[in-house]
Amino acid sequence: MKNYKLMIVMLFLTHVAKVNAQLTESHVKFGLLGGVNFQNWNGTDARGSMMDNKLITGYHIGCNLQVPLAPEFYFQPGLLFSTKGTKITNDSMNSKYKISYLELPLNFVYKSVLGKGFIMVGFGPYLGYGIKGKVTSTKNGMDATNAVKFKNSIETTDPSNISYLKALDAGANIFAGYELKNGLFFQLNTQLGAVKINPVNHTISKDKTSLKNTGYGFSVGFRF
Repeated sequence: MKNYKLMIVMLFLTHVAKVNAQLTESHVKFGLLGGVNFQNWNGTDARGSMMDNKLITGYHIGCNLQVPLAPEFYFQPGLLFSTKGTKITNDSMNSKYKISYLELPLNFVYKSVLGKGFIMVGFGPYLGYGIKGKVTSTKNGMDATNAVKFKNSIETTDPSNISYLKALDAGANIFAGYELKNGLFFQLNTQLGAVKINPVNHTISKDKTSLKNTGYGFSVGFRF
């Protein structure tokens, strides 16, 4: 009988501790974060063949808000500066594309007490807009760097020695992480592009090019 009462008391105290921890998360919090990106372009070339591009390393830095919706569930909008791109290698030339984006992630987060902190799992859409870009090419031992121009279509009158991309990007985020009670958090991120970032190319007949940003990364941040 004593053991039974002791078990009830322990369960009650555990429940109180969990509720108390959740109450500390019942208001809007501001977070700063940054980290490393490993990005690529997936898709097909002008002939419809699958591309075999290589990952490049980039970074992201920004902020977000964590808005309570219900116990353990949050809406987490943010604003990030993020670098993406790819490395393309063929027999005659190596090219590295590095594109800088402003991104608006709109994530929904499940956050629950685990140990001395909180486990986090999140997902949601993102919108991105390219603000600058460059391509560095190496051919026959010679390096050349050119700016990327953002436009929705390539016309026959456009210069052929310039790389073009659409400025708009959109897709989905998925992440998981852990936040300490002092506000320090860590998370693993995955990003899947949903829209083509290559312009409509009117200089190529039956162009089958389809390029989408994809990647993963790691973030460290602090929530106030």
